[in-house]
Amino acid sequence: MAGGAGVRPCPCGSGSAFDRCCGPYLGGAPAPTAVALMRSRYTAFALGDEDHLFRTWHPRTRPRPPYWAPGTSWTGLRVVAVEGGGEADEEGIVTFEASWRDGATGRTGAQRERSRFERRRGLWVYVSGTDR
Repeated sequence: MAGGAGVRPCPCGSGSAFDRCCGPYLGGAPAPTAVALMRSRYTAFALGDEDHLFRTWHPRTRPRPPYWAPGTSWTGLRVVAVEGGGEADEEGIVTFEASWRDGATGRTGAQRERSRFERRRGLWVYVSGTDR
């Protein structure tokens, strides 16, 4: 198929092509909103892009790598709620549910999290999350 990479669906489940959705953010473009950053971080977990996870994690709360678990397949994302985090905001909260599958055991599950984001030097970063 011609242009196959451009029409590959984005792992975040937006329905858009990867190159028009999270791809630019994984490539270094700034996310305009907290929910766009959250979707790109989900995509980075799904693709194993540790560089994007490092760059978008607040340095005060960033753990040591690795940031993702090899063998875990992220199989779906559902945004549950968004509070703030718009283009004119400095803080935002995104509640989401991410489905996963363990490649070794076949076990499946979902992680529900309420994530807090802040602008740092004009760029959205992930600060922390709590299970919800």
